[in-house]
Amino acid sequence: MSNADNITLFYSPQTRATGALIMLEELGAPYQLHVLNMKAGEQRQSAYLAINPMGKVPAIQHRGELITEQVAVFLYLADLFPQAGLTPALDSQLRGPYLRWMAYYAACYEPALVDKFAQHPPAMPSMCPYGDFDTMLGIIKAQLEKGPYLLGEQFTAADVLWGNALRWGTMFKLVPESPVVMSYIERVCSRPAFVKVGAIDAAWAAEHERIASEAQSESKAA
Repeated sequence: MSNADNITLFYSPQTRATGALIMLEELGAPYQLHVLNMKAGEQRQSAYLAINPMGKVPAIQHRGELITEQVAVFLYLADLFPQAGLTPALDSQLRGPYLRWMAYYAACYEPALVDKFAQHPPAMPSMCPYGDFDTMLGIIKAQLEKGPYLLGEQFTAADVLWGNALRWGTMFKLVPESPVVMSYIERVCSRPAFVKVGAIDAAWAAEHERIASEAQSESKAA
């Protein structure tokens, strides 16, 4: 890719954008970070809202186009770099299952996790996109038991998405630490790209915390 093809990732640490950064590292893609300090509310300021009116990350810009929504970002990047092997080919028998688990994350896992975190009762079964939390999670656990990855032996972008998501789910005690889930998290999140981005994420989080602390001290002194 030429410099004109560089990907800009709008990113803030300890957010869903962390997974997009891991994807870029797994792909070996050329990219630049546009870091947003969410502790300072930069994602809600006009400069970023002009890019993404939702005020959410991740978002990427590539070849003059904007791509938002985590799953769309993952699918786009994996297809952009097919040589990295993180996406089954269009004629592969694994393409359908791959798309299924990518969509299942957005349509079922995320809504269920948010409802559980906020202690919201699920909608009536005929309206709820995920049915109930235990059923939703049981389905993904049953797939992980076939392992080592979601599609069996092939590691894909779906594992980048789910490995990071389940790690956060267990950290916040929303997903039970079952053996199959924890072994999957360890297998996926010990990869070099995850480790590298973990260090980047921690450094930016610390920097934003420092800025917030200094601002608070200055406010008290004023």
